[in-house]
Amino acid sequence: MVKGCKLPLSIFGLSSVERHKLIEKSHGVLEIAGWLLISLLNESNACPSHKPSEYGERSMESESEMVAFPLLLTPIESNYRACTIPYRFPSDNPKKPTPTELQWIDLFLNSIPSFKKRAESDPTVPDAPVRAEKFAQRYGDVLEDFKKDPESHGGPPDCVLLCRLREIILRELGFIDIFKKVKDEENAKAISLFKDVVQLNDAIEDEPKRLENLVRGIFAGNIFDLGSAELAEVFSKDGMSFLASCQNLVPRPWVIDDLDAFKVKWSKKSWKKVVIFVDNSGADIILGILPFARELLRHGTQVVLAANDMPSINDVTYTELIEIIAKLKDENGQLMGVNTSNLLIANSGNDLPVIDLTRVSQVLAYLASDADLVVLEGMGRGIETNLYAQFKCDSLKIGMVKHPEVAQFLGGRLYDCVFKYNEVESKVLPLELLMAQVCKLIQPKPVASNLLVSVVNVLQVDSEHLEPMQPLIETIGSLSMSRNPQFK
Repeated sequence: MVKGCKLPLSIFGLSSVERHKLIEKSHGVLEIAGWLLISLLNESNACPSHKPSEYGERSMESESEMVAFPLLLTPIESNYRACTIPYRFPSDNPKKPTPTELQWIDLFLNSIPSFKKRAESDPTVPDAPVRAEKFAQRYGDVLEDFKKDPESHGGPPDCVLLCRLREIILRELGFIDIFKKVKDEENAKAISLFKDVVQLNDAIEDEPKRLENLVRGIFAGNIFDLGSAELAEVFSKDGMSFLASCQNLVPRPWVIDDLDAFKVKWSKKSWKKVVIFVDNSGADIILGILPFARELLRHGTQVVLAANDMPSINDVTYTELIEIIAKLKDENGQLMGVNTSNLLIANSGNDLPVIDLTRVSQVLAYLASDADLVVLEGMGRGIETNLYAQFKCDSLKIGMVKHPEVAQFLGGRLYDCVFKYNEVESKVLPLELLMAQVCKLIQPKPVASNLLVSVVNVLQVDSEHLEPMQPLIETIGSLSMSRNPQFK
């Protein structure tokens, strides 16, 4: 922005999403520039200083505080459905469970023993074994009720409702974080390996190969998921080796494999801000996501890591993530030599292992409004929900398939990988049209050359397009000064 230029509140108080709406509504730059011109001539309000809430303030988001994720394609009502797998269709009998509903109800029933086992050993809850038994009984009864009447308990059921009811029952019985012990243990192990994993990545000089290695690290880390009954059993017996998991991924092509297209866009280093919805504690966040985020920071990209507000399974929470990063930083506040001033940690407002993007915290919505890449990581956030979510910017859904039911739906293998990348075409207006319309607009009224800068700010034109616009800058400047000597 031009130094000393007062920017009108009516324009620059808008979020990037609102600016995009304005652009679409006005069918081009003429009306926008006209509004800008009127605002510049008639208003003197300076651009307000917006600040997100302090990250240290952590509270459960109330209904009134939750908002839709601003980068969802609008209208949201017709373009967004959180759950990927349809459990039923409008033609199905509302009083009779569908085969898919029964399949998923059984999946959640099969997970009860592993949750009960964790709850029994929760040292923060008095009479934990007794309460754990109550949890198993109550949640089991709810699931059996769905088999008799799909419309009971707020149904028909989907993965969001089934997860929410499980968390509600646990919390009503006093169980807030039954996986805390294993999360702490796995975080400590992963922190001890972070340096080695980063050094292995940094040693790869070929950038496309380094990117693929980082992606494989995300998949390997994502195996640490105690919401899967099968993986919970494996973990309790043998533990998991991150490096071994990297080597043992299913070979490409994966069930959804857009990695090659992602490599091409990555090489252009065009993303200025990336929002990553993170998943599990331990190797997932520390050895998978953080090395990937660090590489983005090396590119000069701002990175927002969005983590759960409250504990759910072994997912990392907002406060836990702050503590993890503090432990990983060196005395200079860097992550293995990389400046972290562009790294932000956001409370997503979510309290489930899946996420409905119509309900996120206002802080996250504010921080994400001008992002140009959204990453949803993990089976819960990026596959079971949001796999087909459409955004106004580039998006990446990445995770490992850890439920046989998901593998069946996708037509892939158990422990197959999903790498779904969607690129949104740039909507930069032709420079000739921009020049003609703005020059025509300023004929009736004189305006300083900083009008162009205001237009650029509103449209958020990429820096690579600024140099060709120099003739327009000079044209506006000369016209403005010739029509009003006070601008000389």
